[in-house]
Amino acid sequence: MEILRYVAFSGDPEGGNPAGVVLDAAGAGEAAMLAAAAEVGYSETAFVTEARDGSLAVRYFSPLAEVPFCGHATIATAVAHAERHGPGRLVLDTAAGQVPVTTDRAADGGLVATLVSVAPRTAPLAQPDLDALLSLLGWSAGDLDPQLPPRVAYAGAWHPVIAAARRERLARLDYDMAALAGLMARRDWTTIDLVHRESPTLFHARNPFPPGGVVEDPATGAAAAAFGGYLRELGLVAPPATLTIRQGEDMGRPSTITVSVPPGPREGIAVTGTAVRIRGGVTGPGAPPAGHRLTGAATAGR
Repeated sequence: MEILRYVAFSGDPEGGNPAGVVLDAAGAGEAAMLAAAAEVGYSETAFVTEARDGSLAVRYFSPLAEVPFCGHATIATAVAHAERHGPGRLVLDTAAGQVPVTTDRAADGGLVATLVSVAPRTAPLAQPDLDALLSLLGWSAGDLDPQLPPRVAYAGAWHPVIAAARRERLARLDYDMAALAGLMARRDWTTIDLVHRESPTLFHARNPFPPGGVVEDPATGAAAAAFGGYLRELGLVAPPATLTIRQGEDMGRPSTITVSVPPGPREGIAVTGTAVRIRGGVTGPGAPPAGHRLTGAATAGR
């Protein structure tokens, strides 16, 4: 398999979230894809297992397991495909459902991709689970923003949404990786979406991802889509709305995610970002050993 390496949600290879992309994984078995993802070492690698006219069948693997949907690897796959076949519209068949993706040329000549998630939804976050999360993160109930209540949000994968009242609380991330991974595995959560609202349309985010063997994602498109659905369902934005999520700043890989929230209660959430090829193979702190890919206790951005 030819494994391409891209950074998504940044025009700088030293920022954003690195993703592996395999545009022709036809015939590859699950074990081979998992082994390739582990070798690449990024939080996810996307494998195109079948290419049809206008659509791609895609599977996503972290270094430890398959995930149903991954936003940043979707953006990277769309840009990689557009570089070879030209920009346009594709439909990605994923384990979470069909995800339309459109690529366009930006003013600077680069490529920008927009995905539209499956229908989002939220569910209550049980108090015992919230208590366990706060304990593992070292947070207290007083750290939370009462205007953004805890929930579990979905737009292809499930993510608890925990909002910090102060940006300083978000800047300190310290948790037991094995213990948090165990809780997330029991609840089928993909990442924890830790957010802070700076303004009505500007948010900061951090996303621990221990089930994938990754301490923290520098940019999480799936969580961004789920968060957009969360805000709409709880009436916390007035759609149509365009939001900006800044992620990765506390770990030295700044990322910018644009989220468009349409008014329909079941309409998918649009997530837009750039992606650029990492030249010369693996580079930067997103490459193994990645700094954010550790085992045991995890400390980032303290």
